[in-house]
Amino acid sequence: MKRLHVNIQVKELAKSIHFYSQLFKAEPSVVKADYAKWMLEDPKVNFALSLSDTKEGIEHLGIQAETEEELGELYSRLDRIEGKIFEEGDTVCCYAKSHKSWIEDPQGVEWEIFHSYGTSETNTSEGSPCCIPLSENK
Repeated sequence: MKRLHVNIQVKELAKSIHFYSQLFKAEPSVVKADYAKWMLEDPKVNFALSLSDTKEGIEHLGIQAETEEELGELYSRLDRIEGKIFEEGDTVCCYAKSHKSWIEDPQGVEWEIFHSYGTSETNTSEGSPCCIPLSENK
């Protein structure tokens, strides 16, 4: 099996370890003075590309729940993490009908927590942008 690797540079390791341990509901498998690593089997990865003429690089990261029950469990994790949560609710985004919320990690990286329950022929809801991260709703 192949595994996606994501490495995020942080300013406060302990604070970030706490954040991600809560988000993933797992402690890191490796912790050093300047490093921490989780080898996660859950969640699996949904990797997407979005064409943009104004921004390049990581736009946001996310965890996609397969069921409403999983989404509820993820939302209960968010409730235990210190930080502002933006509840976007039901939306059409990225050609899918989804229910989602957003949270920032201690470095300001946007995390989208969502469950998709259908497809859409359009990328967005009429008149609204796709994937409205927390930073755009401050």
